[in-house]
Amino acid sequence: MKSELTALSDTLRDFAAARGWRAYHTPKNLAMALIVEAAELVEHFQWATPEESRALSPDKLGEVRDEMADVLIYLVELADVLGVDLIAAARAKIVKNARKYPAPHAL
Repeated sequence: MKSELTALSDTLRDFAAARGWRAYHTPKNLAMALIVEAAELVEHFQWATPEESRALSPDKLGEVRDEMADVLIYLVELADVLGVDLIAAARAKIVKNARKYPAPHAL
């Protein structure tokens, strides 16, 4: 059974292929697109107080959700091109961070 992340990756690969975009989906280009979309996400929170950032209007939340989706899409595409299992990478990074920042000493 395919994971939802694998299914999303397959869908994105097919989407790009159907439009002739795969040739442009190099690691460099995908990483650059990812950072642009991340910047567009951050822009929605620029100058907001912590309270304002937690209390987005429905319209603003919709815009933020779209930017989050763009970031996820480019990250999944980058992982696909490089052959990185994002779930395994995240789990390994959590283990690494737990060793680097042990809970009793993290405060």
